[in-house]
Amino acid sequence: MGNSIQVICILLKEKIKRLVVIEGPTASGKSALCVELANYFQTVILSADSRQFYKELSIGTAKPSIEEQKGISHYFIDSHNITEEVTAAKFAKEASELLEILFLKHETIILTGGSGMFIDALCIGLDNIPSSIILRNQLADEVKREGLSILLEELKDKDPVFFEQIDKQNPARVIRAIEAIRLSGLPYSQLRRATPKRNTFQLHRFIIEHPREQLYNRINLRVDNMMDSGLLEEVKTHLPFKHLNALKTVGYRELFDFIDGKTDLETAIELIKQNSRRYAKRQLTWLKRHEDAKIISFDKIDLMLNLIVNDLNSQIK
Repeated sequence: MGNSIQVICILLKEKIKRLVVIEGPTASGKSALCVELANYFQTVILSADSRQFYKELSIGTAKPSIEEQKGISHYFIDSHNITEEVTAAKFAKEASELLEILFLKHETIILTGGSGMFIDALCIGLDNIPSSIILRNQLADEVKREGLSILLEELKDKDPVFFEQIDKQNPARVIRAIEAIRLSGLPYSQLRRATPKRNTFQLHRFIIEHPREQLYNRINLRVDNMMDSGLLEEVKTHLPFKHLNALKTVGYRELFDFIDGKTDLETAIELIKQNSRRYAKRQLTWLKRHEDAKIISFDKIDLMLNLIVNDLNSQIK
């Protein structure tokens, strides 16, 4: 009897800490659901969106407004300057340190975003992938001379798995993958299979899923709303920074091409929609690699919230 009471006291004193991860492709409705979850658990939200870190980018990153945040504390939104690149490793380090502090006050914390690499870096860990600044510069020169297509063909041949996942219009990521492949002789996708790290919290992953046409319609509507909200003006403001990786992404590079006279505005907008849809497909491919993730069909927020809360309650150990 005495031992049972002692165990109960320990459990009450050291309650289980949970990191609830809400994932999904762009425009899937993650932000609104997370705000309601955070309100339910009286907790905070960490963003793992690789572009919402930057104070200078708002419209093209679909950053939740102050009104949409509804008084819930959001971390890693507007947390860095655009000239300070946030890598997956940097995010994992800073977010891990922050979680240690936040878990002193909160039993449950919400993590969200569509950047699977950043979420995995925090929740699973990163392997030591070989690198060489000399080779990287050589590859960058090769891209300038001959374009990206040759490296993409090499990637498709040597690592078809990662070829299907990667943003094929992002030279920095393609170069990084080829750099690692040439140095190691192994597929980049294999190198990135991190050894699971030991977390001090329980990890619960949920993926919001839509029927394809519904998601694509949401993406198209989001792009139209971005344009109406002044995305072109935001892009023009950041012309001096278009060489930065944060701006070599969907929604920015297409409008830079328009500004540079490489295309017309209507074509640029259609390309943003097309590239966003392709990106969403790659996001889902990445996220569904995790067998422990639960799929939540998109529905009314209160219904999705109840599904998640009930699932969490059933897993209390």
